Amino acid sequence: MTELRTPDLHAPLDARSRAIGDLSVSNRSSTRRSARRGAKRKLPTKQLLGLAGIAGFLLVWELVPRVGIVEARFLPPASEVIAVLVRDFGLPAFWVAVGETMLAWVFGLVMAVLLAVVLGFVIGSSNFLRKFTNSTVEFLRPIPSVALIPLAVLLFGVKIESSLMLIAYASFWQVFIQVLYGVADVDNVAMQTAKSYGLGRFARVRYVVFPTALPYLMTGVRLAAAVALILAITAELVIGSPGLGREIALAQSGGAIPGMYALVFATGLIGVLINLLMRFIERKTLSWHSSIRSEVIV
Repeated sequence: MTELRTPDLHAPLDARSRAIGDLSVSNRSSTRRSARRGAKRKLPTKQLLGLAGIAGFLLVWELVPRVGIVEARFLPPASEVIAVLVRDFGLPAFWVAVGETMLAWVFGLVMAVLLAVVLGFVIGSSNFLRKFTNSTVEFLRPIPSVALIPLAVLLFGVKIESSLMLIAYASFWQVFIQVLYGVADVDNVAMQTAKSYGLGRFARVRYVVFPTALPYLMTGVRLAAAVALILAITAELVIGSPGLGREIALAQSGGAIPGMYALVFATGLIGVLINLLMRFIERKTLSWHSSIRSEVIV
């Protein structure tokens, strides 16, 4: 272990500077080690609590139909539904439906994010455009995507394009509003400093505006990912476009209630995986940001 030297006030300036530097580096290293140890101690506790919550939910689900609170024909026990889901894992048709749902989810989300980022930075960077579009945004944003189902069916029928329209519309606002907030949060002093150093418009967006708006953008993308999955399943349920939603509707109409709940359970698992993926991407992208560092230190 490296021996720490306490700065001697009577030592030459260079020696004191080196001693103070060694002490500060050692303190920072010790803080990082403590933070990592704390994170390792907290991680199992969080995982255990999460597993306990899932186990409690499944236990309640198992008991409700078995004690007669709800008839088993309307709500089968969790063990029966999980058994059907495990059986579905071995069916190619199940994975085809999952693939169709995830394809609509990916394409719809990418379309929404790209359009929202471009429009968000363009409109957010101009006071005139913000004021000019404010009323239009407040009018369009509250319109539920399901209200556009008749229009989507008229335009595209029951094909995947109808799902993409609904997914992109609903996800767009999640990202667009966050980008507007992020652009508005740019420090005016930093912007004026960049101008004084001769940075052009695109350079200011790259080095000043984008780093400030990036945490907002990642939050919007994470929210939009969940909304996109919801709309993908909803469109498949209502419109009948290919995917898990249509399989759920077919199982319900055919009286295969355990199979229907198994598919619903599968959509929940997909939602959890998407949330974990988006949080992982967010942590990696914003590893430099204080909001992510505080999750490790706290």
